[in-house]
Amino acid sequence: MDNNCIFCKIIAGDIPSYTVYEDDKVKVFLDISQTTPGHTLVIPKVHVPDIYAYDEELAEQVFARIPKIARAIKNSNPAIKGMNIVNNNGELAYQSVFHSHFHLIPRYSEDDTFSINYTDNGESTSSSQLEELQTSIQNAMEDK
Repeated sequence: MDNNCIFCKIIAGDIPSYTVYEDDKVKVFLDISQTTPGHTLVIPKVHVPDIYAYDEELAEQVFARIPKIARAIKNSNPAIKGMNIVNNNGELAYQSVFHSHFHLIPRYSEDDTFSINYTDNGESTSSSQLEELQTSIQNAMEDK
């Protein structure tokens, strides 16, 4: 635990939260921003700053619980038509709390105040550039 981390303080019960699920591995609670109604955070109970700090065991423990939580959120309101599951890593990627967490953001309609914009750069990316990226990532893979 990190005594300066707001999520560690929530896990410890020092800061109240609207907990919807908790076990020995994760704590799941409503995000106070409520980007859309039901916006929920899933956090590991161990302090890890981001996805890069996960080992396989922690990833298995956290990721295995996300579908059950997502189904519960979806089943809680028949108006929910979809869900974004978002994990931001690093300040540039909009991470604001440096305790790894996953946002489960229910989607109600195209006008529900949440959006993600993916830019299609496919036409300006050559096959040789894609192959170079492929090789670079493959060479950096741990436990090849």
